[in-house]
Amino acid sequence: MVKLLSNVRFGPAGNPLGYRGETVNVCNYIHRRGLDAYEYQATYGVRISKQSALKLKKNSKVNDVRISMHAPYYINLSSNKEDVIERSIQRLIQSAKAAEWMDAYRIVFHPGFYTKYTPKDAMVKLHGAVNILNEKLSSIGVSNYTFAPETTGKKSQLGSLEEIIEICRTHENFTPTIDFAHLHARSGGGIKNKEDYRIIFEKLENELGLKSIHSHFTSIEFTDKGERRHHALFEDDYGPPLEPLLEEIAEVGWNVTVICETPRLDEDALVMQKIYNNIIKN
Repeated sequence: MVKLLSNVRFGPAGNPLGYRGETVNVCNYIHRRGLDAYEYQATYGVRISKQSALKLKKNSKVNDVRISMHAPYYINLSSNKEDVIERSIQRLIQSAKAAEWMDAYRIVFHPGFYTKYTPKDAMVKLHGAVNILNEKLSSIGVSNYTFAPETTGKKSQLGSLEEIIEICRTHENFTPTIDFAHLHARSGGGIKNKEDYRIIFEKLENELGLKSIHSHFTSIEFTDKGERRHHALFEDDYGPPLEPLLEEIAEVGWNVTVICETPRLDEDALVMQKIYNNIIKN
């Protein structure tokens, strides 16, 4: 296996389990643990003030911790209700403002649901909503943002790999978040080995020209409808397999941020990092 030099970072989705301080200082703790990424969770609303966001930015720079933001869960840009789309756009505007303050390099969000639409019609609704979103951001002078729509884990959600690629190919300031567990659950356990991961990386490179990605990983339980529950690494036989992914990351040589979404957060992020470091040493 040929290993290429790349910038691969690991960190938790939200504050580490053992951290009891203020979020504005969380990167001190993350750095001391040996991790170098952090996804700020605004999943129940963007509540951080500009002053606090600027402090978090400074704290991340001092500690060389790469920050991303997860926008609120209550976003549906493909809804059949116009008021839901309007509120979703406002939540993304709030997220973009806060991301600019804290210098979050990605704004992760779940694009929406099919509801009563066909996947094609749901995508048409989403494209229209994104056009409005970008126009509104431009009108208020917010420009330093990158939205990162996430591959989703439920079959009722808009967010297959192909759909995420289409969104990012169509709109400026958009690039994917690849949640490998969601792809695994959505496909009914379709990720089994390194070749399955390689297909994902090749598709992103061929269709979007990418050489870097923001990603999520967890062990995941699923049903025939898709994602059910996140689990800790190596808990029972829940997939997708971790080591083949880390081998592919080492081999492909991309810049990759891996955000750990298991219930063990930073603990499992350190496990991922240790396995990856062993791979690139051997």
